[in-house]
Amino acid sequence: MRVITGSARGRKLKTPENYDIRPTTDNVKEALFNILQFDIEGRRVLDLFAGTGQLGIEALSRGAAEAVFVDESRESVRIVKENLKACGLSASVFQMNALEFLRSCGQFDLIFIDPPYDAGLYEPVLKSINAIDILSYGGIIACEARRETELPEMTAPYVRRKEYRYGKVKICIYTKGTEA
Repeated sequence: MRVITGSARGRKLKTPENYDIRPTTDNVKEALFNILQFDIEGRRVLDLFAGTGQLGIEALSRGAAEAVFVDESRESVRIVKENLKACGLSASVFQMNALEFLRSCGQFDLIFIDPPYDAGLYEPVLKSINAIDILSYGGIIACEARRETELPEMTAPYVRRKEYRYGKVKICIYTKGTEA
């Protein structure tokens, strides 16, 4: 697993040994960042359920102004910090429950949501983001799920825009307050 492009291009990212996380594959990550390529620079990014931190690190490498990483796992938080250091990047990293974090986190321009697939977290997290309204106007939520997972709609001003399918995985893009 490597950083695809930007200031940390080619840097190898550490993955956990004997640990139960599912990093986004390089092909899916590359496709996701092709979708988002013009919506990263200068943005404030949230990598929720960070795992190894690869999505937020890729965004920082491509010019995001700031990234915040959140994961409940102590091991994941340690790996995110090591990966940031290896890439010469700095960011805030929190070990806490995602729903608790969302209650007091401020606004973001780009949010990555990639929870454990079978944890039942998509709906509560998206509802919480909708209710608390932490996405800036014109902001983007990129949600990764199993291909067959039905992701919920959000209420206005949030809109589910498009789903992209890559083998067994899909990426669902939501936006706030922009025209269709």
